[in-house]
Formats: sequence, structure tokens, C-alpha cells
Amino acid sequence: MNKWKLALLVCCLSIYFTFSSSTSTFAMHIMEGFLPVKWVIFWWIIFLPFFILGLRSLLRVTRKNPELKLLMALSGAFTFVLSALKIPSVTGSSSHPTGVGLGAVLFGPLAMTVMGSIVLLFQALLLAHGGLTTLGANAVSMAVVGPLVAYGIYCFGMKTSISQRLIIFLAAFFSDLATYVVTSFQLALAFPDATGGISASFLKFVGIFAITQIPLALTEGLLTVIVWNFLCTYSRHELEQLRKGV
Repeated sequence: MNKWKLALLVCCLSIYFTFSSSTSTFAMHIMEGFLPVKWVIFWWIIFLPFFILGLRSLLRVTRKNPELKLLMALSGAFTFVLSALKIPSVTGSSSHPTGVGLGAVLFGPLAMTVMGSIVLLFQALLLAHGGLTTLGANAVSMAVVGPLVAYGIYCFGMKTSISQRLIIFLAAFFSDLATYVVTSFQLALAFPDATGGISASFLKFVGIFAITQIPLALTEGLLTVIVWNFLCTYSRHELEQLRKGV
């Protein structure tokens, strides 16, 4: 692999993130102070075990194959860029891709939980995107469920005769949608409809998010395939190591 090319791509993604991020302070991540305290605690309790297991997974990978750190940086930068591109929605809020599918396919869902959580933390601190109290809830949707869905689709797809590029596309597409289905469920639990309860509230939130999120999920799938093609060209050695199991 030409490591300089991969390092250049990481730098370009980081620079693009810096100059393209929106100034909007309300995004599809749940805002700071928006959730009741009991739900803040609940989602942190759900999230922390996955984060601890993810740390162990990352340490195992980096100790066994330290040369994969640059590839990890690329996965993190990809998530950072895509999830920071907030696009105005017709609902008055904003929408964005998640970018977690690539890292989940490469390193597994647990490792991506840590990388996704770090991305969410930086966004909360630097961009007012999400929040610290709601980090647990946002991490469950984007850094836990999203990567699990992507990895599950990838593992299942690789056992079939489906094209690998199509599998990567589907993994990224459905991981994006799964993130916002979970976010809708979290909001519905915290704010059930006065007459229809949780189910009615869930349908309202999902309907609002779907307007902009489905096109974004399609775009994310295509972008993930483009980056995957780049890795297949310039990072074959690293991909072979990952296939052997890290």
C-alpha cells in the first residue's frame, strides 16, 4: 500500500470537514438537555458495556497489527466528515449521514462503537451537535446499532453470491437508516404522543426523518463504495490482514 496516499486522503477528509460543517446547532442527534434525566441514565447504562468491549477490541487490533492505525484513522475521518455534514430538512431540523458502515465492515461493530463515540464527543464539544448528557443515547443509535446492522449485513452478504460492492452499499445504507429508526424510538419513549402513545410518536418521528434521511442513506452507500474501491486499490495488504482476522 502507498501509505502517503492514504495519509493524504485522511488529511483531505479532515480539511473538508473543517470548512464544510454547518453552523446549525440543531441536528438529528438528540440535543443537550433534551432528554429527561431517567432516559439519559438509561441510555448511558446501555451504551457503556459496548464502549468497554470496543476498547478491548481496538487495543487487540492495534497491538497485533499496529500498521492498521492509519486505516483506523481513515475510518474515523470518514465518519467524522459525513456525520458533520448537516443538511437542512423540510421539517425545520437538519439531517446528515452517519459514516459508520465503513469502519464496522473493516474492524467490526465493537471497534466502531469507540470510534463513533469519539466522533460524537468531538461534535458535541466543537460543533454543538448533540450533547454530553445525550451522548449515551446518540452513541447507542449511531455507534452501537448502526455498526451492528452494517456488520450483520456484510457478514450475511459475504456468504452469498452478491457482488461485494453491492454488499458494502447495502451495509452503509441500512446502517444509516437503522441509526435514525433507533433515534426515533428513543424520542418516542421520552415523549409519547398524548393520545396514541409511544407507537404514534414513533411513527411521527420516523416519518419526519425519512423525508431527508432515505436520500442521504443512498448517498452514503455510494460514497462508502467509492472509499472501499480506493482501499481495494491502495490498501490490499491491510485488507488481507483484516480478512485473516485481527
